[in-house]
Amino acid sequence: MPEILIDSSEGVMTLTLNRPEKKNSFTAAMYAACADALELAKDDAALRVVVIQGHATVFSAGNDIGDFLNAPASRENAPVFRFLRGMAAFPKPLVAAVCGPAVGIGTTLLFHCDLVYAGDNAAFSMPFVNLGLCPEAGSSLLVPQMMGYHRAAEALLLGEPFMAEAALEVGLVNRIVPPTEANAVAHLQARKLAAKPINALVETKRLLKKGQLAQVLERIDEEALSFARLLQEPAAKEAFTAFMNKRHPDLSKTV
Repeated sequence: MPEILIDSSEGVMTLTLNRPEKKNSFTAAMYAACADALELAKDDAALRVVVIQGHATVFSAGNDIGDFLNAPASRENAPVFRFLRGMAAFPKPLVAAVCGPAVGIGTTLLFHCDLVYAGDNAAFSMPFVNLGLCPEAGSSLLVPQMMGYHRAAEALLLGEPFMAEAALEVGLVNRIVPPTEANAVAHLQARKLAAKPINALVETKRLLKKGQLAQVLERIDEEALSFARLLQEPAAKEAFTAFMNKRHPDLSKTV
């Protein structure tokens, strides 16, 4: 069974994270599949909206640590960067349905979506610092823009989860619904969008994001350089070793 299910109907392409046994954690192959799908949707006039969804119990636990350590994203054209740049520059509406844990990239990718619908069990977290790392996906720019500096600092420096109500309050999600309804609500809204004039949708989104895209792409690249450097430092190595060995990391003597 593919780990990314891709379906197209009524002008809507749906990308379903389909790795429930691993809490939909992303592998390089999954990033590549998503990046390819976005490229296809961008160029296909019949596809007007893309929906990204998971399961009623989990959206994504973030990066698959084992896969990530075996093949770290060290190249500019690595699948994860293709996916992130594709999300940031995607000209058509992006809609997400999020339930359960949304960790790391599971949260940061949402800042590139236009509409986000959350189950009342959604739990968002960006625990990069706790792994000895820094934010990614342009989140060091986009999170304070949306949430304000102090809330962004709390989310990114402490890395603690925040729930659906808090995400609604700061504008990360549009609506909270029962988890079993989130995907259906996202698709209902996507179909509404797909019924509208595509040129008007694209132009409106362009104007909404005017002046931001270059900044976002630049920040994604800057974060990637810092991320790669921090990944080689003692704190990250201890954090990942502890994770793989299922123990708490000892970061007291790391820098």
